Amino acid sequence: MGADRNTMSQGPDWDFFDAIYCITLDSRPDRMAAASEQFALAGLEGRVEFLVVARDAENPARGIYGSHQHCLSLGLAAGARHILIFEDDVFFRNCNQERLRQACGFLRKTGSWDALFLGCLTNGSQPTGQDAVVRVRYRCLAHAYALNRPFAERIVREPWQGIPIDGLLQAVGGHFFALRPMCAFQGLASSDNKTVWIDRLRSLFGGLPLIQRGNELYHNNKGLFVLLHLAAAVAAIVLFFLVRP
Repeated sequence: MGADRNTMSQGPDWDFFDAIYCITLDSRPDRMAAASEQFALAGLEGRVEFLVVARDAENPARGIYGSHQHCLSLGLAAGARHILIFEDDVFFRNCNQERLRQACGFLRKTGSWDALFLGCLTNGSQPTGQDAVVRVRYRCLAHAYALNRPFAERIVREPWQGIPIDGLLQAVGGHFFALRPMCAFQGLASSDNKTVWIDRLRSLFGGLPLIQRGNELYHNNKGLFVLLHLAAAVAAIVLFFLVRP
């Protein structure tokens, strides 16, 4: 599973983001190499600063939490207004230059936004009037997202309380948006997740990329899905009465 080289060759304009980071483990140079290749394909070569960290053997979720906060702190210290963070198993599909430009233009005009997700799972989405971006109720996955400066300042002040970083983002909530369609997916590199049953469950449903795409299609087209189910139910009822003796 990799990026489409023909689609990615032109790459998007990433100038909206003042600071861009990618979290990677010192024990996984393969992930850093794979992420570097993906960033080059996406037009991000030389733009991403890698934060190389040691795995928190006692509590990996705590380590990830601290790493995300560290990236935000670095961006804030550098004066960044918009901070973009990736995790090192990210890969891109259909990263369209014009749609990303439109989404960022929408955020500039809106002003009051907290997060933009390039890839995640949601509990719902709503149109914004700009086809390239939707308002979302964030659920989980924090492998590719940007925070506005005020919201980043809030997140870095949150002490570790046993909640993973995506759980914190969901709990805090805010004005959250997502690129439509999303272009960043998780799971290109082999996993070091010790929660084996989660990996097996995800694999059963086609892996994270397929789950993310299905989640996005459903919530962005929920009305159509409901209409199709109603039509199928009506057709089944009609057929029942037509064939009954």
